[in-house]
Amino acid sequence: MGVEAVRILARKGLPTRALVRDASRAPQDGSRSGVEIAVGDFDRPRTLDAAVAGVDTLLLISPSVPGQEIAVIDSAIGQGVQHIVKVTNHKATGDSPVDRRRDHARIEAHLKASGLAYTLLAPNLLLQNLFLVAPMIKQTRGFVMSAGDGQFGAIGSRDVSEAAVAVAAAPTGHVGRTYLLTGPELVTYADVAAELTRALGHEIAYHRVTPEQHREAMIRAGLPEPVAASNSQVFGLIAEGDAAWLSDDIATLTGRSPRSLRTFVTDHVGAFE
Repeated sequence: MGVEAVRILARKGLPTRALVRDASRAPQDGSRSGVEIAVGDFDRPRTLDAAVAGVDTLLLISPSVPGQEIAVIDSAIGQGVQHIVKVTNHKATGDSPVDRRRDHARIEAHLKASGLAYTLLAPNLLLQNLFLVAPMIKQTRGFVMSAGDGQFGAIGSRDVSEAAVAVAAAPTGHVGRTYLLTGPELVTYADVAAELTRALGHEIAYHRVTPEQHREAMIRAGLPEPVAASNSQVFGLIAEGDAAWLSDDIATLTGRSPRSLRTFVTDHVGAFE
């Protein structure tokens, strides 16, 4: 999402500075023309001050490790940043059973106590998560998931990035607001399998498993145990209806409807062939 947000800002001709850990890895294809590259590392707070100095509005799009994002917020305070736009979770609470949601809650609390103007963007399940099961789909013509028949308002990361840019371009009207970002419809993983079947021309099966079976499958696939455990918790909650919500906030922020599951699969069908 961060990379796409920078690309959109560049296309709009807005003054933009992008933080990278390694300047040699910044794209050289011209897509960042006019973008200033700052080198820094979230794990080395002293490198952040120069990166945020002179910045009015900061887009905070990262894996949301509390120590890292809190370091960015503290640097922003010291360097005179006026507004932070943070991508968060729709149920970020300190007592959540999901550790990543507790992490978001801790960061949000620090941001709200900082005195900085802020806007929170809380997307539903990202469609890009489907890329994680693409290797299984290619090899087995199916995928496993522990979300049962739970519905979710799946959204593409490009829509989230466009919403973030819309806020960053004119932040004044968004101070203190939280926007819930979803696709245009509620879908299930059975719908995902059906759309992949349509696009690929052969059947893709959705295999329902328990959260524990899913956790073990993700570990076998190479995910660290804490990540697999957290993921299985989230998918178990989806099965219980946790993600069955929609919002019009994408249209409110961008002036157009969000992209659908069918559009996403059509655009990225090559990833699953």
